[in-house]
Amino acid sequence: MKPVKIYTTNYCGYCVRAKDLLKRKGVNYEEVDVTGNDDMRTQLVEMSGGQRTVPQIFIGDTHVGGYSDLAELDRNGRLDPMLQG
Repeated sequence: MKPVKIYTTNYCGYCVRAKDLLKRKGVNYEEVDVTGNDDMRTQLVEMSGGQRTVPQIFIGDTHVGGYSDLAELDRNGRLDPMLQG
């Protein structure tokens, strides 16, 4: 399974939803909490192609987007193959 990294803040409801979806699928992920870390938030904006919101989710080297993007991949049956690589 490809590594999954999710950038979050501690006050984000969509972050909780994204982590719950990943947990339900049995996916281990690395969480990076960027709450109050302006340098990391700036770096995240650069890594995500200008996205300023959290969560931002990466599967392997691929930027998936946020929770709604992750949920749509799952609904369309494209998340599992992406995780498997």
